[in-house]
Amino acid sequence: MNTLTTVAQYIDDKDGVRSCYPVMAQLRPHLASEDDFLARWSRQVADGYRLLALLNGPRVVALAGFRVQENLVHGRFLYVDDLVTDEALRGGGHGEQLMTRLKQEARALGCGKLALDTPLSNALGHRFYFRNGLLATSLRFNIAIKG
Repeated sequence: MNTLTTVAQYIDDKDGVRSCYPVMAQLRPHLASEDDFLARWSRQVADGYRLLALLNGPRVVALAGFRVQENLVHGRFLYVDDLVTDEALRGGGHGEQLMTRLKQEARALGCGKLALDTPLSNALGHRFYFRNGLLATSLRFNIAIKG
């Protein structure tokens, strides 16, 4: 299981966000650069987005980006935008450690659910989510809107 000593820490400053880019880029390869990631993070923070990192010393091991949302379907819920462990360290329990922390955050923030989206093609992710108690309860449909 987890052989590294890790500490969960919120990333709330630009230097911290920059240090997260190499791991986030593994999940979001469409991010053009550190600056692109930083700009997107800054805009999302205005909507309540938080970035939680697992650190081994200064090294970012895993990340979770989330926000509290509310709608008529779910009520108040914690939405996980991003969840990623460094490719070199997967299978070490870091994702589970973050998922446990996210469930605690949801409870503390008065959320009745934790929700996330994942591609239908992400079979390994699906297994991970099932193991962590998440169930597939819907499909999300979308269409690109071109300007």
